[in-house]
Parts: sequence; structure tokens; C-alpha cells
Amino acid sequence: MRLLISGASGLIGSALVRALPAGWEVARLVRRSPGAGEVRWDPDGGTIDVGAMGRIDAAVHLAGESIAGRWSEEKKQRIRNSRVQGTSLLARTLAGMSPAPGVLLSASAVGIYGDRGDEVLTEDSPPGTGFLPEVGRAWEQAAQPAAEAGIRVVCLRMGVVLAREGGALARMLPLFRLGLGARLGSGRQWMSWIALADATAAMLHLLQADSVSGPVNLTAPNPVTNREFTLTLARVLRRPALLSVPALALRVVFGEMADEALLASTRVVPRRLLDSGFSFQHAELEAALRAVLQSP
Repeated sequence: MRLLISGASGLIGSALVRALPAGWEVARLVRRSPGAGEVRWDPDGGTIDVGAMGRIDAAVHLAGESIAGRWSEEKKQRIRNSRVQGTSLLARTLAGMSPAPGVLLSASAVGIYGDRGDEVLTEDSPPGTGFLPEVGRAWEQAAQPAAEAGIRVVCLRMGVVLAREGGALARMLPLFRLGLGARLGSGRQWMSWIALADATAAMLHLLQADSVSGPVNLTAPNPVTNREFTLTLARVLRRPALLSVPALALRVVFGEMADEALLASTRVVPRRLLDSGFSFQHAELEAALRAVLQSP
């Protein structure tokens, strides 16, 4: 297969490239001047070098602005535009190809569900309210031109991806190793997570699962509360976790992002992924953290 990937240099994209079966060829979408095996695109300008793409059998779209940090109006616009404009451009481009690729895996996020307390959320649960749910709806809708052209589109609603080398866990580790790990707010909010190895394995599975389309929750089957996550990570690292960060302090530092991401409760289960026959290597948090932290 020849696979087109955006975000191939990021945490998840680079892991996916490493996990590809022998014989798969990769074309990477890049914003800079392209090298061998690369295709230049400019989502802001609405252009892709279609002539350099060649035959594409499948595409995985992972590019997008990080939501980490305090959100200014400019940051929020970048978050939205990087997801919606890039997805729309890629979906329209793939739809116009002849032959068109068979499948597009397009990143989304569990943030589409919003803050839902203890409610168990599946792919059939409606979106929530707020900035991240609004972005999530627009993000997934932007992939529809590909679906309308007959391409099988899967929207990957990703949870927190656990990896030692990047993402949320990597930002937590220095404090936890100093014994300064802390629950956020009450700690009762649910966190939906997935080990990086399972995330890439699930994407490879979905590339070949011809009966699966639409939204798919890319999360482990056992979400945990923030309190449980904090205690489990501290136990794995053999450090105490006696502290808590008040919700008010998080709001002062992070503003809107605190309520939409750090304090929001999303108890997501991967029903469609499990129904499609996917088997998780790391379904329980403690075993997942031990595997992630011991990986080379």
C-alpha cells in the first residue's frame, strides 16, 4: 500500500510510520520544501502539490495545532483553523483523485463530547457544548467531501495518548518523579486514555477494517478518574502523590482551557473498535503505564 500521512513527524504519526508493515510506502505531507517521499501542502493557502502525490491507496490525517497552554482568541482560531482548513483541503483533494484512495483516517478527539460527568460515552453519544465540541463537530464535518466521493472515512476520536517521549504524560513525568504529582481539582473527572502502541495498532486495524466508517473512539476500554490516574502513575514511579491543584488555580493559570480540557469529564469507551474485533494490548492503566515507561 501507498499511504499518505499528515503529521508524520509528530508523536503519533512517527510511531505509526515505525509500525507499518514491511513493503508499505509512505508519502508525507509537509509545509516546508519537500524532500524524497514528501509532498508539500499549505493548509492556510489551500494548496497541495497533487502532481507529487502519485497513487494513494489510503490516507491518515493527524496534523493540528496543540491545545496545550492558555487559550487566547488567536490561539483558539489557530486550533480551529489547523483542524478544519487542513481536513477540508485534504478531503477535497482526495475526493478529486482518480482513482481515489479507499480510506481516510482523519483525526478527531474525545473533546467533542464536552464535560459529561459520569455519563458513559460511545460513538452514538451526541456532541457536547463548548469550544472543543464545536471544533470537533466542524473538524469531522470537514472530512465529508471524501465520504461523499465514496472514500471510507473514519474519524478517530482520540483520548489522551500515553507515551514517554511526548504528549501529556511526558509533561507530567518531571513533577511526578520529584514527588510533586497532584490531582487536578476534585480529581473526580474522568480521563479517557490510550497507550501509544494501541493507538497505532488500532489505526493499522482500521485501515483494513472495510466495514468500519464514521466516528471511532480511539481510547482504552477502561477510562479512569483523574484521581485514579494520579495515584496510579505515582505508584508506578514509586513516588508519593499527596497534592492537589485547586480548580480555581487552574482557571487562573489556564483560563478557559482549564474547564474545557483539564477539569472536563469524558468517560469514553471504544465500542466500535471492540465490535470490529480489535484487541487491546494495554487495556488497564497500570499495566499500560509500566509498559510505556519501560519502552526503549
